[in-house]
Amino acid sequence: MMKNVLLLFLFSFSVLAQNNGRISGKIVDQLTQKPIAGVSVSLDGSTKGVNADDKGTFRLTGLALKTYNISFSAVGYEKYTAFNVIVNAGNENFLNIELLPSNQQLTEVVVTQNRRTAKAATLESPLSVQRLTAEEIKSNPGGNFDVSKVIQTLPGVGGGPQGGGFRNDIIIRGGGPNENVYYLDGIEIPVLNHFQTQGSSGGPQGMLNVSFIEDVKLSSSAFDARYDNTLSSVFQFKQRTGNPNKFQGNARLSATEFALTTEGPLSKTGKTTFLASVRRSYLQFLFQALDIPIRPNFWDGQFKITKQINSTTTLSLMGLGAIDDFSFGTLKKATPEKLYIYNSNPLINQWNYTLGMSLKKLLDNGYVNVALSRNVFDNNFLRYEDNLKKDPSQLNFDYASRETENKLRVDVNKNTNGWKINYGLSAQFVEYANSTYQVLNNTTASPAVRLAYPTTTISYTSPLNSLWKYGAFAQISKTFFDSKLGLSAGLRTDMNSFTTTGMDPLETISPRVSASYVLSEKWTANASVGRYFKLAPYTVLGYATRPPYYLLSSSFALLQPSLVNQDAKYQQSEHYVTGLEYLHDESLRFTAEAFVKEYANVPISNAKGISLANLGGDFNILGNEDVTTTGKGRAYGFELFAQKKLTDKSFGILSYTYYRSMYSGFDGNLIASSWDNQHLLSVTWGYKFPRNWELGLRFRYQGGAPYTPYDETTSKSSYLTLGQGTFDYSRLNTQRLPNFHSSDVRIDKKYNLKKTTIDLFLDVTNWYIAVNPGIPTYTFKRLEDNSAFATTNGLPIAKDGSNAIPTQFLNDRAQVTPTIGFIVEF
Repeated sequence: MMKNVLLLFLFSFSVLAQNNGRISGKIVDQLTQKPIAGVSVSLDGSTKGVNADDKGTFRLTGLALKTYNISFSAVGYEKYTAFNVIVNAGNENFLNIELLPSNQQLTEVVVTQNRRTAKAATLESPLSVQRLTAEEIKSNPGGNFDVSKVIQTLPGVGGGPQGGGFRNDIIIRGGGPNENVYYLDGIEIPVLNHFQTQGSSGGPQGMLNVSFIEDVKLSSSAFDARYDNTLSSVFQFKQRTGNPNKFQGNARLSATEFALTTEGPLSKTGKTTFLASVRRSYLQFLFQALDIPIRPNFWDGQFKITKQINSTTTLSLMGLGAIDDFSFGTLKKATPEKLYIYNSNPLINQWNYTLGMSLKKLLDNGYVNVALSRNVFDNNFLRYEDNLKKDPSQLNFDYASRETENKLRVDVNKNTNGWKINYGLSAQFVEYANSTYQVLNNTTASPAVRLAYPTTTISYTSPLNSLWKYGAFAQISKTFFDSKLGLSAGLRTDMNSFTTTGMDPLETISPRVSASYVLSEKWTANASVGRYFKLAPYTVLGYATRPPYYLLSSSFALLQPSLVNQDAKYQQSEHYVTGLEYLHDESLRFTAEAFVKEYANVPISNAKGISLANLGGDFNILGNEDVTTTGKGRAYGFELFAQKKLTDKSFGILSYTYYRSMYSGFDGNLIASSWDNQHLLSVTWGYKFPRNWELGLRFRYQGGAPYTPYDETTSKSSYLTLGQGTFDYSRLNTQRLPNFHSSDVRIDKKYNLKKTTIDLFLDVTNWYIAVNPGIPTYTFKRLEDNSAFATTNGLPIAKDGSNAIPTQFLNDRAQVTPTIGFIVEF
C-alpha cells in the first residue's frame, strides 16, 4: 500500500515538472576572453532558442526535462555544440562557453566548422590531449564520483600495478606516480587524494567534488610552457561558475560518503557567485561491517567565489582542503591476512589545504592573469611492532612532516597579427619541516651482518627550513598555408635556491616544439618534441643524517644532522610523439599515437640501489632517504583511442595502450619498472533509456605488473620488528603478476518532481567477481586459532625469528564493491 502511494506521489509531481527545466550561461571569445553578444543558442530537437545579450549571457526556461545537445553559432566564430547537457527539475545548468574566431584558427587546426567539440587538441598541444565533461565523469561506471578513478578510462593511463586495487595511483605512459601535476582553475593542487603518499601522488580516494567540475583535460605530452615540474602529464580541472540566477544545490548519500553542495549569487546583480561543498566519509563503517582491519575516515571541503569587478576584470577565489585519519579497529574474526594488515601499515593522520586567488584583466588583444596561492600538506605517521598495543618501547616509525608552498604566477596572453604569444614569470617560497625516527631493514650490509643486525635506525630533524623556486616561460604559435599547418614553440627554465646547481637557468632549459598539419577535411597529422624537468620531492631535498660516529658518542644529540641530497639534479624527461587524428564528425573522434620518453637524472636509492621511480605505490613515504641522481629510464609504446559523444541515446570511450617502461639502478642497465604492465585496455559505454533510466558499463584489462621477490634471510630476522618482509632488490622486478581484468556497472533512475530531482543509483565495481592479483605477502605461519605464531620447536617465537615458520599468502581475492545511494537536487 505504502509503495503504491509513494509511486503515485512521485508520478503526480513528475507530471507537473515536465516543462520546468532551465539552462543559462555566458559566452566569451576563447582568445581574448571578451563576452560575445548576439550568439544564437539553439537546442537540438527543440524549437526553443535565444540570442545572448550584450554581456554574452543567455537563459532558457520552461524546457522539457531531458538530455540536450546545445548549439552555439555567431558570425565570425566557429559553431560549437555542447553534448549531453542534462536538464532536470532540480538544478539550473550554468554553462561557460568559449567560441573560436573562424578567421584566425589559432588554437584549433581545423578547416571546417563542424568538428570542434570532439576535438580536444590545441595549437600548443596538438596531440596527447583528452577531455572528459562533467556528465561523462558523473555517469562513469565504477568511478563512484571519484575523478581520480574516472580518468583511468583515458589512453595511456594506468591504475598502478594491481589495476583494480585500493589506490588511485595514476601511471601515465609508464611514468612513476609522482611525475604528474594537477591544476584546478589554473591553481596547482599538489594533493589530489585522501591519504596521499608524500613524495608521490596516490591514495585510495580522490578529493575533488565532481559537482564542481565542468571538464577535465589530460595532456600526456606537448605540455604548454606555463606548466612546471611535470614529466609525464598535466591535468587541468576546470570548475563551474556558481549560478548567478538562483540558490540551488545537491545532496549525495551513499554507503561510503555524504556530500552537500550549494551554489548561487552573492549579490543582487549576480556579478558575484559562489560554489561550496562539504563531504564526510562513511568508509570506516563499511570496513567495520566487512570486518576489514583498517578504518579510513576523512572530511573534505571545497569552494569557489567569482566576482565580476567590471567589464574587463574578474576575480576568482578557490579553496580545497581535507582532514584524513587512518586507524585500526577491533576484528570480529582474526585471520593471518587481517593480522598482517594491522602491523604492516602505519597509523596516518593528515590534513592539507590549497587556497588560491586568480585575477584576470582583459586587454585589447588578449588578457593578463595573476595567480596567487598557498598550499600546506601536514603528514604524521606512527607504527609499532604491535599497532593494537601501541607500546612506546616498540615504536618503529614516528614521522612528522609539513610542506608549505606560497606561489605567484603572472602570465600574459596576446594575439597579434595572427600570432598567439604567451609569456610569464613565477616564484615560490617553500617551507619544509621533517622529524623522522624510523627502524629500517639493514639492506646495505653483507648477508652475515644482516643476519646479526637485521635492522638499523635513523633519527633526525631536517635543517632544511625554506627555499625559493623561480620560473620563466614563453610560447609562440601560428598557423600557415590557410590554417593547414600549425606550429608552436615554447621555452621554459626553472631555478631553486637549495640545490648545488639550482640557480643556473641553463641547467633546466626546457624547449618544446609541436606541429599539426591538416591532411584532409577529416585527417590531421601531429608531432611534438620536448624536454621537461622536475625538482626532486621535498622528502629528498630535506633528508638529513647525523655524522656516522654519533652512535659512539655520549653527546650525539649535540651533533647537528646534515643535508645529504643538496647535489640532487632536476630529473629530466624528453618526449618524442607523433600521431594521426580522424574526426568523423563533431561527435566522433579517433586518434593513434606513438611515443618515446627518455629519462635522465632519476634519483636512485643509495640504500636499496634501485630507482625511486619504481616506488610510491604504497602508504609509506617516497624519497625520505639518501639518493644519487644518476639514474636513467625509458618508456615507449603506442595508443589507440575512440570517443563517441552522446548525440542520441548512447556514448562510449575505447582506449588501448601498449607500452614498455624501464629504469636503471647504479649499473645503468635498464630493467622493467614496477609500472611495466605493457597492456592497458578500457571500454566504457553508456545508454539512456526512456523514463529516465540510464545504464553504464565499463571493462578494464591490464597486463601483469613486475614485482620483486623477498630476501628470505633478512625478512625472517627483521619481520617481528618491522611487521613486513624485505624485498631482494638484487632481483628487482624479476617476477610478474597475472593479467588483470574486471567490469563495472552503473544504473541510474531519476525522478523529476516540481522543483527537485531525485537520482537513485547503483554502482558495482567488479560485478562478475574477477580475481585481482596482488603481490604475495611475506609473514610467519600462525596457530590454527591465530592467537600466536607457530614455531618449529613449540616455544614462544624468538625475537630474531629463528624458530619461525615463514610463509606467504597470495593476495589474489576478488574485490567487489557495491555502492547504492541517491542524489537530491534542489
